[in-house]
Amino acid sequence: EHFSMGFAKSTTRTIARVRSLRTMAIGEEREAKGTHFEFKVLAKHKRARAAILRLKNYDCHTPMFMPVGTQGSVKGLTNRQMEQLGCQVILGNTYHLQLKPTSELLDEVGGLHQFETWRRGLLTDSGGFQMVSLLELAKITEEGVVFRSPRDGQEMLLTPEESIKIQNRIGADIIMALDDVVHSCTADPARFEEATLRTLRWIDRCIAAHDRKHDQSLFGIVQGGLDPKLRAICLEGMLERGDQLPGYAIGGLAGGEDKHAFCKVVSQCTAALPEDKPRYVMGVGYPLDILVCTALGADMYDCVYPTRTGRFGTALTPQGVLKLRHHAMKHDFRPIDEECDCMVCRTYTRAFLHSLVAKEPLGSLLVTYHNVRYMMRFTEDMRKSILMGTFDQYACDFISRHYPDGNVPEWVQTAMSDANIDISTICHCPRTPSIKRQRV
Repeated sequence: EHFSMGFAKSTTRTIARVRSLRTMAIGEEREAKGTHFEFKVLAKHKRARAAILRLKNYDCHTPMFMPVGTQGSVKGLTNRQMEQLGCQVILGNTYHLQLKPTSELLDEVGGLHQFETWRRGLLTDSGGFQMVSLLELAKITEEGVVFRSPRDGQEMLLTPEESIKIQNRIGADIIMALDDVVHSCTADPARFEEATLRTLRWIDRCIAAHDRKHDQSLFGIVQGGLDPKLRAICLEGMLERGDQLPGYAIGGLAGGEDKHAFCKVVSQCTAALPEDKPRYVMGVGYPLDILVCTALGADMYDCVYPTRTGRFGTALTPQGVLKLRHHAMKHDFRPIDEECDCMVCRTYTRAFLHSLVAKEPLGSLLVTYHNVRYMMRFTEDMRKSILMGTFDQYACDFISRHYPDGNVPEWVQTAMSDANIDISTICHCPRTPSIKRQRV
C-alpha cells in the first residue's frame, strides 16, 4: 500500500514536471521563431467565433473567460487548482501590482509568471479602470492620472508611459494601453468626448513606450461611452494604428448602463474590428452577457463576478444563481449542479455547503472553486457548439434554462436578432422591459 501511494505521488510529480518542461520548450521554440502571439479563427457560426490564441507558453481557446487575480492570483485558489479547473489566462491589475509587490521586484525575479509559478497566460490591465473605481482618489489630466493610495495616502502618477513600463516589468503576455475611462452612466457628453480623444492621444504614447514588442502584445481599447459617433471615432483611430496592435478591447462598459445600449456598443465594435485579431470585452462576467457578446462576435472576457459572488455563498448553475445561504438549502442533499464535473459537485451537497458558507472560510473557497469551473465549462461548451455549427441551438437551450417560462428580456431578443440567431421559439411571453447591467 505504501509503495502504491509513493508510486502514485511520484507519477503525479513526473507528469507535472513533463508538462512544465513541455511548456518551457514551447516558449523557447516560439521565442526563437519570434512567434509569441498568434490568433487564428477556426470556425464561425453567424457572428460567433471559435479561435486559437497562441501565447509564448500556452495555447488558449476562445471564447475565453479570464478570472481576475488583482495581484496576480485568484483569491482562495492555488495556481495548480486554476490549471485543473481549465483556466487559460489570469488577469492582473497594474495599479495594485505596482503598489504590492511592486513591478521592480517582479522584474528582479523574471516577471509575474516566475514570481507566482504560473505556466499559462497572463494579461494585465493598464490601471485605467481605477479612474472609475477609485474616482474620489484620482485626478485626471492630459499628462496622466494621479492616484492617492487607499492604503497610506501616498500619490502615484500613472502616465501612459509609466503604465507600459510597469507592465513591461510585470511581464504579462498581453498588456493593455492606458485609456481615459469614464463611468458609462455619466451624464456629461463633453467629458466622454474629451476621454475618447485623449484615449487616442494616449495610445500613441503607449505604443512609443512599449519596449517589449518581441514578447508582449499590446491591445488598444475602444472608448466612446454609449455614443455611436464617439465609438466610431475611436474605432477609426485604433484601426489606423492596427499594425502596432495585435488585439483590441471594448472598454467603458459594465458600469450599470442600460443593456440595450450595452449590446448596441458591443455589436457596433465587433462589426468594425478586424476578423484576424481578438476582441476583448472588458469587465463582463455574467454568463448571459457573455453568451450574447459571443453571439455578436467577441472572444475574451474578464470580471470578478464569479469569484466574488462565490465568496458570498452564491453558486452559478445552468439555471442561474443558487444562493447557498438561503434556509431552503439546509435540507437539500443534491450537488450544486448535477451536470458539473468539478470536485465540489462530485463531493459535497448543498446542505453541507449551506452549513459552511455563513461562518467557515472553507465554504466560500469551495463555492469559488465551483464557480470558476462553471465559467470554464460554459465557455468550453460555447466553443464546441461553434465548431460543430450548433451554436444557435446551444444559445436557445442556454436561454431557455434561464427563462423556462419563455419570458426572455427584450434586450436579449434584440441582441440575438442582431447576431442573426433566431430564439423566437423559446420566447412565449410578451417582451419585458430592459434592465441595467452592473459591474461587480
